[in-house]
Amino acid sequence: MRRLAVLWRTTTVRLTALFMLFFVVFAVLLLGVIFWQSTVQLQRQQTEAIDKESAQLQRLDRNNGFRATILAVQRLAAMPGPGIYYLADPTGQVIVGNVSDLPAEILSDPGTYSFNYDRQRPFSDDEAADGPPRGMAMVRSAKLESGLILVVGRDVLERRGFSALIFQWFLFGAIGILVFSMAAGLFTAVRVLRRVDSITSTSRKIMSGSLSERVPVTRRNDEFDGLATNLNQMLDRIEQLMLGLKEVTDNVAHDLKTPLTRLRNRAEAALREGGHEREALEQTIEESDRLIKTFNALLLIARAEAGTPTGAMSRLDLSAVVADVAELYGPLAEDEGLQLVTDVAPDVTVEANRELIGQALVNLVENALKYYEPVPGVPGRIAVGLRRDGTRVLVEVADTGKGIPAEDRKRVMERFVRLEKSRTAPGSGLGLSLVAAVARLHRGELRIEDNAPGVRAVIDLPAAQITSRSN
Repeated sequence: MRRLAVLWRTTTVRLTALFMLFFVVFAVLLLGVIFWQSTVQLQRQQTEAIDKESAQLQRLDRNNGFRATILAVQRLAAMPGPGIYYLADPTGQVIVGNVSDLPAEILSDPGTYSFNYDRQRPFSDDEAADGPPRGMAMVRSAKLESGLILVVGRDVLERRGFSALIFQWFLFGAIGILVFSMAAGLFTAVRVLRRVDSITSTSRKIMSGSLSERVPVTRRNDEFDGLATNLNQMLDRIEQLMLGLKEVTDNVAHDLKTPLTRLRNRAEAALREGGHEREALEQTIEESDRLIKTFNALLLIARAEAGTPTGAMSRLDLSAVVADVAELYGPLAEDEGLQLVTDVAPDVTVEANRELIGQALVNLVENALKYYEPVPGVPGRIAVGLRRDGTRVLVEVADTGKGIPAEDRKRVMERFVRLEKSRTAPGSGLGLSLVAAVARLHRGELRIEDNAPGVRAVIDLPAAQITSRSN
């Protein structure tokens, strides 16, 4: 009983029951209309047949006289069937017919009547033992021009028996429809609930910590499979984020533990040795700046991924921004023995956040300078470019170093990912992840490509961000 109560509280079962109710009511009404129409049609056919025969006999009496009428009624009365025929003289005495007696009002007042009567037709020995068979008739009486009284009718027991048979099958059909609809509704509800239970079971396993669980998908390709597919894609994304969060947590712990340990050791050494306070403070400030830079990068990434408010977006001269960044880092590239070249298309404007776009460009150029590894026989060069490509705007920073292996080009855009395994070199591994987040914020993307030799980083902005500067 408790199971049924729980089942009834589900939306699926309630909707199924409502559908069953509508279906049963409609089916019963339809069968009722069919039964009523069938009964009415049979009665109409009998009435029309009575009227037709009565009119024919009245015409025969008018045209050929009472003798012809008597012969015709005698012939019709002798024929088997549901027909009722009675011809009497003006006093009501029967002349010919197949019924023994009629109510007096039928003979005295012409019209349409229904009554019970005793049949005068041949019947079997068993029927004779039980007495003459009883019948129910519907008749129409009329006075002929010859003075005779004509009664024509039909036995309605056969029609009522047929109507009763129709009603019986109507009841069987209604009961069958009710049973079938209940079985179909229960089957449908159970199947739907089974699919819902599979999703619920999977979600419970995931909540218990098993992030690898997925909702089963069948081959029916129905709406539940579509829902399961979307849920599984969402779960894949959540699992990736959780794994990324774990990796980020591990990397943050490692990257912060090292400088904090150095800070503590230097402060302890300064206290122990004495006389080196200034040097210790300078090193402490340097380490603190690195920590602050790491946290600032994390805040920028979070800001970009959360979405910058609409008011922070404005028309930006991207050509000027790229040129300014290239000009700023030109001397630093020369100090590193590299040549920084530019190829900036003029008058390219976008709707963007200047601070974030500028920071993204700075990160790309700094990465190119910081991680450049020379290739023998290839002159060191960093190229900064901005160009239109059909309906796109492409910002490119390329170098001629050793580049990034193809299998690591997507991974380097994740937070705290550094190809330098020892993680002793300066840097936090947040530069490219910040650039990727800024690109996504501006409905674009960051691609890491092969520059043969070297690596090329491309910020690809969609056409919707592009507007032409009016002259």
